[in-house]
Amino acid sequence: MKPLFTLPLLIGPLLACAQMTSPSQMLQVAATPPFARQVPHTVKSPNGDRIDEYYWLRDDDPKTKRPEVIQYLEAENAYTDAKLAPLAGLQKQLVAEMRARIKEDDSTPPVYDRGWWYWREFKAGDEYPRLMRQRGNAERMDAKAKPELLLDQPALAKGQAYYRVGATAVSPNGQLLAWTEDTTGRRIHTLRFKNLATGQIYPDAVPGTLEGMAWANDNRTVFYILQDPVTLQSGPVYRHVLGTDAKSDVKVYEEADKTLFVGVDRTASGKYVVIGVRGTETAETLVVPADKPATPVKVLLKRRDKVRHSADHLNGRWVIRTNENALNFKLVSAPENAADVRSLWRTLVPARDQATLEGFALTTRGIAVEERVNADTRVRLLGQAAGKALDLPAGTVVALGEHRDPAAAHLRYTVTSMVQPTATYDLHLKSGKPVLRKLREVPGYDAKLYATERLWAPSRDGKRIPVTVAWRKDKAQANGQAPLLVVGYGSYGYSYDPNFSSNRPSLMDRGFVIAIAHVRGGAELGEGWYADGRMMNKKNSFNDFVDATQALLKAGWGAPDKVFANGGSAGGLLMGAVANQAPQLYKGMVLDVPFVDVVTTMLDESIPLTANEWQQWGDPREKPAYDYMLSYSPYDNIEAKAYPAMLVTTGLWDSQVQYYEPAKYVARMRARRTDSNPLLLATNMKAGHGGASGRFEILNEIAREYVFLLDLAGAAK
Repeated sequence: MKPLFTLPLLIGPLLACAQMTSPSQMLQVAATPPFARQVPHTVKSPNGDRIDEYYWLRDDDPKTKRPEVIQYLEAENAYTDAKLAPLAGLQKQLVAEMRARIKEDDSTPPVYDRGWWYWREFKAGDEYPRLMRQRGNAERMDAKAKPELLLDQPALAKGQAYYRVGATAVSPNGQLLAWTEDTTGRRIHTLRFKNLATGQIYPDAVPGTLEGMAWANDNRTVFYILQDPVTLQSGPVYRHVLGTDAKSDVKVYEEADKTLFVGVDRTASGKYVVIGVRGTETAETLVVPADKPATPVKVLLKRRDKVRHSADHLNGRWVIRTNENALNFKLVSAPENAADVRSLWRTLVPARDQATLEGFALTTRGIAVEERVNADTRVRLLGQAAGKALDLPAGTVVALGEHRDPAAAHLRYTVTSMVQPTATYDLHLKSGKPVLRKLREVPGYDAKLYATERLWAPSRDGKRIPVTVAWRKDKAQANGQAPLLVVGYGSYGYSYDPNFSSNRPSLMDRGFVIAIAHVRGGAELGEGWYADGRMMNKKNSFNDFVDATQALLKAGWGAPDKVFANGGSAGGLLMGAVANQAPQLYKGMVLDVPFVDVVTTMLDESIPLTANEWQQWGDPREKPAYDYMLSYSPYDNIEAKAYPAMLVTTGLWDSQVQYYEPAKYVARMRARRTDSNPLLLATNMKAGHGGASGRFEILNEIAREYVFLLDLAGAAK
């Protein structure tokens, strides 16, 4: 039997080489890229069949993969290691630089919740934080009280190749902790419990859940969502009573429409457990009285086509964010027992064309809202200190912070930019005075050396694309000489905010200009910007990215022969489509966990996220959607032409974009392209969509991408 992949010009097939035990031998063998064997497979659909010659790389087993798949991925990893081996010294240097900018013994600013202040703290050398708390009142912590350790993540992660806490929730009486943990990277969580008074971890364990949970007021009942065992998405909502067998848990609600997502939460008042059903074009809110958790679920706000909403409760009324007759959302209040009666709604924040209402938080002294205007966010407080926005210059992100208790004396918000580390403020709700709680400490970083600004790039169809640019002032300027890295996302209505990263200075210190192209498909310019970049308008995202890149070059923000691009997940789709459309524009690209096999994935309902995302990309069972998606799907449009150098990453246990999409993409690209530029695939064999779970472990993956770019730019010093 022939191997499914080979290394040309070698004495034997890689199947034998993969059995070598010496890393140096493996690197020597891997000097030539592995070529995957083509095994024709017919992908059927109502609108036409296609041949996928690398379909054999797919293995859906949640615990293991076929030997030939593992061997191929390991061969690709060995080849990537061999190609980057000359840069190992620089990669090590970059890891050291980035780690040096991380304050190792650090903590988050404490946040108040029902008599306690909670925070997370890192000890020097720890990959994971500890969850802590200390007694206090709404104004401040009690200096005489001792800090308490609630969850020791470093201890829980010991011996685990991957460990991530999904969510935590303290019971209303403050005596119990519920949390979810993922030990595979596949976002399959186990719900667990701890007695905070005794330190006992209960034997109760509910496997196969989503991240979130919500306590009832009896301090014994917890609502959670069981994952669909195939798609890993929202399954039925159950309630668990502490101390009982999970097999006896009661099903509370099950959503019949599997294209929708389900979540559970508590209202700000603590009076209700909320079950939220969400989709791209609809929503429904159901509630259970938190004092009577066995009460049947009641529909609070019925689903309506094209209407999205979210609701919270405080002071005997519901506050609802909705897009009903309000493209960019509005905020209304409704009576507690008549939330769905439109005639009783009272407008709190009206619909506006130029401002998008993105979120809100309820306090006993007013309502805080987060809004977006011209791609920038701002925070306003409605109530005693109503009306005045916390405005900062363009390119700066002002966002609502963590706010757990509506009776807290402060409103938390954060301020950051691409070059300014995050500052966390508490606005005292009675006096109106802001208090700086914490300025993120970044050792060795001097913000005065860097600059950022907002540009507006013309698109080919007459739109103005916001672009945020950052650079080191003494290393780069708009003179057409600097290497330029353009990054983007443009999907799901998620805005790619220009937040600070302590890793980017390693590129800017070496002369790179970094630009975020806020392309359509995100919501930087409102819900219309989102709608104009999804479904049958998806190509606008790709066109915007190319047009933004060309505008940056025209403005002098990059050398034409040193232009690079990066995007991850749906941003990886952006990269793949742009590579097919304008390969000559970019010298190199990094595609992180890229969604590149659009049509095949969207035809298969057994793949996680598929059915949920038909309203994002389209349903290829319908002919117009099939044809449109096929016309841009990166995997389906690889041609015999020259492409940029590429580094493609994936995780073997990725549940969001399955590992075989990037693997197939690289295999087909290697077989069809006409250039000899580097084409590398790096698979994390122990992680999923987000890469390594530890705060230091992930630096190796980031540094690998940076050395790849620096080498192509001629800046690998």
